[in-house]
Amino acid sequence: MLYELATLSLKLRTVPKALSALETYTTSDATGGRLLGCWEPEHGVIVGQLLLLRGFENAEELAEERTRVLTSADPFGIGEHLTGFQVESYAPFPFLPPVEPGHYGSVYEFRTYHLKVGGLVPTMAGWEAAVPERTRLHPLTTAMYGLDGVPRITHIWPFPDLNARLEIRRESYERGIWPPENGPENIAHATSTIALPTPISPLA
Repeated sequence: MLYELATLSLKLRTVPKALSALETYTTSDATGGRLLGCWEPEHGVIVGQLLLLRGFENAEELAEERTRVLTSADPFGIGEHLTGFQVESYAPFPFLPPVEPGHYGSVYEFRTYHLKVGGLVPTMAGWEAAVPERTRLHPLTTAMYGLDGVPRITHIWPFPDLNARLEIRRESYERGIWPPENGPENIAHATSTIALPTPISPLA
């Protein structure tokens, strides 16, 4: 399984209209991949964006859909509401199960770490050791590494609410469960986005 994380930029106040069209687009036989999640960022980002996570069975399917998106005059079926987009390809950490849609939380956190040169292998080793204990506190949607662009990982965490997020993170730090060994040492730059599942999101 491979993943595509797309960031869609929309005209202001057009998200509700765009979601209806996007739902039709993502269920069309003419498009590739499986819709896994669709979120609207809430804190610390540009207003009027959507995050779209799709899964692909293999690299060929992902490449075909990428070519279609890049050569289309209306790549996400949103028409004039779309002002720009960014698409990124990812592979999951090999020890994690595939993303499964379901109800896990009312808020999601997307954390992306740009890694130092050579930092991916030790980062994944630390995660493999730490994730089982960490996910006993609350599940992890996925952690994945970039197949294009700068060396990076992106991990997605669901939480019941923002207060629960703070409590879970505090407990993981106090108990020494998190961060993973070799994690912070290999981060060159980090970003965090809080996003809310949209009505069309299989992950909610």
